[in-house]
Amino acid sequence: MFALDRRKALGLAASLPVAASLTGLRAYGAHGAEVPSGSGAAWDLTDLFPDAQAWDVARKAVLAALPRLAAYKGTLGRNAQALARALDDISVTKLKAMRVYVYSSLQADEDVRAPAPQEREAQARDMFSQMGQATAWVDPEVLDLGEATIERFIAENDTLQRRFAFPLRDTLRRAEHILDDQGEAILASASAALAGPGSVRDQLVASDIPWPTITLSDEREVRLDAQGYSHSRDVANRADRKRVFDSYWSAFKGYEGSLGAALAAKLKGDVFEAENRGYESCLAMALAANRIPEGVYRSLVAEVNAGLPQLHRYFQLRRRMLNLPDIHYYDIYPPLVQMDRTFTLGDMRNVVLEALKPLGSDYVRQMGEATAKTWMDPFPRPGKRAGAYMNGAVYDVHPYLLLNLSENFDGVSTFVHEWGHAMHTLIAAKAQPYETARYPTFLAEIASTANEVFLTEYMLERAKTKEEKLYYLGMRLEGLRGTFFRQTMFAEFELKIHEMAEAGEGLSGASISRIYAGILRRYHGPDFTIDAPYEMEWAMIGHFYRFFYVYQYATSITAGTWFARSVLDGGKAERENFLGVLRAGGSDYPTDILKRAGLDMASPQPYRDLVAGFGRTLNEIEALLDA
Repeated sequence: MFALDRRKALGLAASLPVAASLTGLRAYGAHGAEVPSGSGAAWDLTDLFPDAQAWDVARKAVLAALPRLAAYKGTLGRNAQALARALDDISVTKLKAMRVYVYSSLQADEDVRAPAPQEREAQARDMFSQMGQATAWVDPEVLDLGEATIERFIAENDTLQRRFAFPLRDTLRRAEHILDDQGEAILASASAALAGPGSVRDQLVASDIPWPTITLSDEREVRLDAQGYSHSRDVANRADRKRVFDSYWSAFKGYEGSLGAALAAKLKGDVFEAENRGYESCLAMALAANRIPEGVYRSLVAEVNAGLPQLHRYFQLRRRMLNLPDIHYYDIYPPLVQMDRTFTLGDMRNVVLEALKPLGSDYVRQMGEATAKTWMDPFPRPGKRAGAYMNGAVYDVHPYLLLNLSENFDGVSTFVHEWGHAMHTLIAAKAQPYETARYPTFLAEIASTANEVFLTEYMLERAKTKEEKLYYLGMRLEGLRGTFFRQTMFAEFELKIHEMAEAGEGLSGASISRIYAGILRRYHGPDFTIDAPYEMEWAMIGHFYRFFYVYQYATSITAGTWFARSVLDGGKAERENFLGVLRAGGSDYPTDILKRAGLDMASPQPYRDLVAGFGRTLNEIEALLDA
């Protein structure tokens, strides 16, 4: 999905994005089938700009507008109209800047080896950094005006009421953590530097590490970069799987020092900002951006740890179904039951549209129209960025989807997941103005994971054999393992290394690997073997550079499952309740939006319900095996 920055933009304009493309969770999904390789991107970027020359003209126009935006300083308190005029101009310029950035980001991801698009993306990053500096005064000036004046201005002006009331009030809420003009300008100018460690890590992984090529038992040669690894780690031959894991993680191990230095530098940057903004911890700063109670994070980690016996039970079921004498980390990804069915891109679209009929005819019609357009780049090819994401940042155009689909059920699952993001974006954009259409990360995975539940239920209802049922039930378990348990494991690790950085403990690649290994082994249980090279897995997870991002996958699958079950078990009211969450966009704080829909994410109950559902699926599989 699309994420604007390593953390939510603070306030109305001061902290604008320095990084736009996000390789999401799907980057690490299992792909077992051979996939077609197209010769070029299938999406049409001319909806953004006809060519690079037009892009550069637009970029320079944004830069030329910055002195005008800076000149609004000192005018916000004149009257409501002056405040609305300044915020409107900043917002319109930001949208133009976003179009510039998204074009460069998408084009750079078409082929990460091509230098010219990477250079344009760097120019766009610099543009946003300059824009942040030119508008860093906005939040401090709003704070100087005070709540009484801001509320009076909102009451007097329709533009402020419709578009800016929520962000203005949110700025007032964070008053104690917003610096003066000079402080905000310094942090804005530091944004590109703070993103540096992530850029270093991405460059190492994308192009500098010499990824090995191995020959599998079927004589296939596989280059084990991120895509090669994800497409090969679930092969049926166990010796091949071990060779894949050993070769891939050994390549990472050779760069343990450099990758550890990059992550440690990133953590120092987080501590730097948290301390300068007056937060008691990095976690407090991350959660405060969207007013998420710390109880959400703590409840999630606590309930997942309480549910680990069910996860360990799943691993032993996996060992039984794969007929293994023991279970190693390289045994996680093969499907519990093989299914040879393949899906073309057209098949995926048709299946998904049928599966999502519980969301109503309007939803299906809109999705049918969107999926027929040239908005996605569907298949892998050499040089293309790995993984999958939806970029919906250009409000007045449409979402773009980068996919790397396999032609098996996992490809269908990726398709429905990313189009869930796209539909969320389209629905929010239709219901909200630009300023409140962009939904926060905490809500971002709910639509996509709910869509996966609808898809699995649809396939289960139509399964004709015991093996088909076992396959889809197994995919459900694996989805929960990967998105609920695994992402919470990442979240626990991320919290631990931040706490160590805050305490001034030195971190290196070796120490980070030791910390990760301890958590990894606890989550997988005493009867599970994890070989030493695989302790480098932390280095593969680019989301650790997104600032407490990963826990939101786990909360989102919890919420997405809750909403999907309510729609499937309910009727029109439950469907409208869910669609209301999508329509809300970012018009309120995410936990408040969910609370109005009946879901309290700070309570332990939603997580307990998900763990219980995981256990019931284990029971279903065991019953089928024993029948």
